Amino acid sequence: MSSIHLASVSALALSAFLTPAFAQNHDTALQDVITVTGIRTPTEVDAIEPNMEPDTGPDAAALAARLPGAALIGNGALSGQVQYRGLFGSRLNIRIDGQNFASGGPNLMDPPLHYAPAPLLAAIEVDRGISPVSDGPGLAGGVNAVLKRVDFASADEAFRLRYDLTAGGRSADASHSAGGIIGTSSDTWRMHILFSNEEGNDVDYPGGTIGGSEHQRTVYGAGLGWQSNGHEFGLDLRRQETGATGNPPFAMDIRYFNTDFARSFYAFPAGDMTLRLEAGYTAVDHAMNNFDLRPAPPAMQQRETYANSESRTLSLDAVWPQAAAEWRFGIDHQDDDHATRITNPNAAGFFLDSFPAVEMQRTGAFVEWRGEVSGWDAELGLRTDLHNANAGLARTGPMVPAMPGMLANAFNASDRDIDDQTLDLAARFWRQEGNVTWRITLARKTRVAGYVERFAWLPTPASGGLADGNTYVGDLNLNPEIAYIVEAGFDWSRDGAYFRPTAFVRHVDDYIQGVPFDATPGVIDTPVEMVSNMNGDPTPLRFANVDARLYGLDFDFGYAIDQNWRLEGVFSYVRGERRDIDDNLYRIAPTSLRMALTREAVNWSAGLETLAVAEQDDVSVTNSEASTEGYVIFGVSGDWQIREGATLLAGVSNLLDHRYERHLAGYNRNAGSDVAAGTRLPGEGRSLWLRLHFQR
Repeated sequence: MSSIHLASVSALALSAFLTPAFAQNHDTALQDVITVTGIRTPTEVDAIEPNMEPDTGPDAAALAARLPGAALIGNGALSGQVQYRGLFGSRLNIRIDGQNFASGGPNLMDPPLHYAPAPLLAAIEVDRGISPVSDGPGLAGGVNAVLKRVDFASADEAFRLRYDLTAGGRSADASHSAGGIIGTSSDTWRMHILFSNEEGNDVDYPGGTIGGSEHQRTVYGAGLGWQSNGHEFGLDLRRQETGATGNPPFAMDIRYFNTDFARSFYAFPAGDMTLRLEAGYTAVDHAMNNFDLRPAPPAMQQRETYANSESRTLSLDAVWPQAAAEWRFGIDHQDDDHATRITNPNAAGFFLDSFPAVEMQRTGAFVEWRGEVSGWDAELGLRTDLHNANAGLARTGPMVPAMPGMLANAFNASDRDIDDQTLDLAARFWRQEGNVTWRITLARKTRVAGYVERFAWLPTPASGGLADGNTYVGDLNLNPEIAYIVEAGFDWSRDGAYFRPTAFVRHVDDYIQGVPFDATPGVIDTPVEMVSNMNGDPTPLRFANVDARLYGLDFDFGYAIDQNWRLEGVFSYVRGERRDIDDNLYRIAPTSLRMALTREAVNWSAGLETLAVAEQDDVSVTNSEASTEGYVIFGVSGDWQIREGATLLAGVSNLLDHRYERHLAGYNRNAGSDVAAGTRLPGEGRSLWLRLHFQR
């Protein structure tokens, strides 16, 4: 498990094997980090030994959701999204090992953390409140999933075998997983190979089984690095193959995702500055259908959709230290291509290019300064980006009814080449006074419309992962979202106790939200409504600019009762409202409190965790969102260090086998399930789990 010095005790949250801590080279006032390690710290040194991190399943988003302000949006075993202070999806700047890329599916079945399997995960870094402008654009905080690798050795170490391996299983879905890295390094060279495999069956809940909720995922790859005299080069290659995986909240399930990643960088000194040149490439090939993992509809209603995307990134930045301050400048470019075709596997003449040859380009430049302002540490940043989005010609097959063809012709006749420019400003201040660090954040952050929001000419359930059962169409004239952000809080720690509250307000102009297609919802008098009605939804939504506000409070806290017992907790509250009409934003996390009591000894620990979630009745009428009741669930976990570098971890989640509904889970659309179609998906039942971790 990981360890945290008492001076940084405020970074603790409610986990052990995966424990929030402050990363090296990052200010504790600005970032939370969930770290993964296998080294137990002796109790006699000035450190706090972590407890066991309870099992969260195969989705890395569930780990990030344990931090203050964060929550899990469950769209399937491998399709979960992180919500942070009410925002999710493309509004968060989510990266894998610092690499930005476009997901492959129009319904975000492969959100970025889909590509961070737990056996390969070293850390999850979460920017508190907002991302620095140097990390790229984004309306809210940033999340970076850091994968395991072999680091350079010290100067007096020779090449030797290094590894970090994990294997485990859990009963809720009869799943198993294994993987990790093996490599070697010197002070000049490092190299490793990696592998991960995960498989699971349908998930059990109290009262039955969630049909079509199984998962399959395999990852393999390699990396190497070289350094000498201030120069450093790195190259990482990775292949991920996701097999048949269920998505009960969606109209289809994953048949496959075949995804290739390549990333390289070169850092070198240039006078007083350090320059870093980085290039990345990602290619996603995706298929989904409505008949493999759920009861097959009649032949002419069967659908298989093929989607692909490519991302190319290039960046150059410079770090220039100056006395007690530091400047950072940079330029970056990202080019994303998307294409989606809907087919009927039983009829070659039935196809629709719902997203035809879409290209999204962004070129940005930033400047960032760190130093002292009137006794406060400060980070000030400015970023501007030029965006271009365009789409090709929509096509429909000869067996497609005439009405979708009319919509395609209207789309083809429109101006499908759109330019936007955005400006981001960020100012973060923090100051330590004794046991307290005060924090203030002021920012203007932006986001342009995604390709689904912009170019969806055909009314389908594709919505970027909203999973609300509605059909949507896009709007070519969407304005960029602009958020004005104010946050304030403090970090206090003393004598084994800590408390870290943050209050925040986000005032968002031109928030992109689904609204009724026209002024007469339910009256089917337009081609879009006619096609949507043919697809089962007589009241389609269209993406539009509205006004919104999000505000709330979150904190974590802890108290070392004595040298063996520790109490910790995380509280999160967020409220999301429309400012233009009397309605709430869709899929906002309910208030929650997580607490854990842990007993630690020299080579073992055990703990009891409680999660209390309030009812959520501040729901979106526009999105036909149902309210949910509150619930309380318990879990127990423990760990035993078998020997140095070998740890056994075990536990039981949902100890009392309580049936509950997670508000951020979607509504079931798989008829082959014990969960009624159209009702909210329940949380999993009692689950026994076991994990072995080996590290050298």
